[in-house]
Amino acid sequence: MNAAESFNAFSGLDLLSSAVVLVDAGLVIRHVNPAAENLFEISSRQLLGHPLHRLVGKPAGLAAALDNALTNNWSYTGHNILIEPSPERSLHVDCTVTPVEAGNARLLIEVRPIDQQLRAAREEQLAQQQQANRELVRNLAHEIKNPLGGIRGSAQLLERELDSAPLKEYTQVIIEEADRLQDLMQRLLSSHRTMQPALVNIHEILERVRRLIHAEYHDVSVRRDYDTSLPDVTGDREQLIQAILNISRNAAQAMQGKGEIIYRTRAARKVTLAKKHHELALELQVIDNGPGIPDGIRDKIFYPLVSGREKGSGLGLTIAQSFIQQHGGAIEVSSRPGRTCFSLMLPLVRIKKED
Repeated sequence: MNAAESFNAFSGLDLLSSAVVLVDAGLVIRHVNPAAENLFEISSRQLLGHPLHRLVGKPAGLAAALDNALTNNWSYTGHNILIEPSPERSLHVDCTVTPVEAGNARLLIEVRPIDQQLRAAREEQLAQQQQANRELVRNLAHEIKNPLGGIRGSAQLLERELDSAPLKEYTQVIIEEADRLQDLMQRLLSSHRTMQPALVNIHEILERVRRLIHAEYHDVSVRRDYDTSLPDVTGDREQLIQAILNISRNAAQAMQGKGEIIYRTRAARKVTLAKKHHELALELQVIDNGPGIPDGIRDKIFYPLVSGREKGSGLGLTIAQSFIQQHGGAIEVSSRPGRTCFSLMLPLVRIKKED
């Protein structure tokens, strides 16, 4: 098929809004429409003549489906398939494979991204879980905080009556542990305070956090990858600092105080957050090159008191998620050994101050 014939055969596909890829019997790419170029963020010139796995990776089940489609002339539709166009990027898609006879093309592969739907479903589930967590934590904190004052006061009175220094050491342990628990309860309750929104520059906040991380973890380098054209965001300055600091500390501790953290800011367009569509949002990524999140807690890291570290309180990420959700935003995380990325999405809209 010459270039003119190829254009006539495939030109109709170029008008479709869905991503379409045509491959031959050897699963070599023969045509990619503009929608596919946009979805995979790569031009057709870089794909034509290359094997399909260069574009979609090698997701489980898809290779067998492609072979069946070629051998038996069967159509195939797969749902929620994870494809990886690059090591840094993955997509969840629905995929339809249809046998065709169009020149040297044998299979038409239609790819429909479903990340938006999955994100919306996860956000709704997380919001419900977070609400339940907040109520549980608030009630638990109040129940614990009240008797702690009595325990601490009784230990102080008992200490005054003791003459033995070794015995006073025991009362000091009681007082210190009561203070530690009081501080823990206060942190739990402070995550529910009313927001105090104002216009803030996200990069000024990041610079503040960067200085704090450098002061606390001398062997952790923090690299900046900022889009300085981003507008100011409306939010609570202290809450945003605390949320980003909690995530950064979590990364530094996971790397045992040695490694690299990257702060990356970009504009995100046409996103849905908390069931609301936004034309423009701010995406902040906190990326570290640590060992990754253990598989056993990956789906639970935002739950209260869940920690991958022996001495971790399991509250830092819970509070960070609570603060970002109060801003109408969302946090997502992806993790593998050598790269963990927390993505914070914040709507670029003005938030009305609560009465």
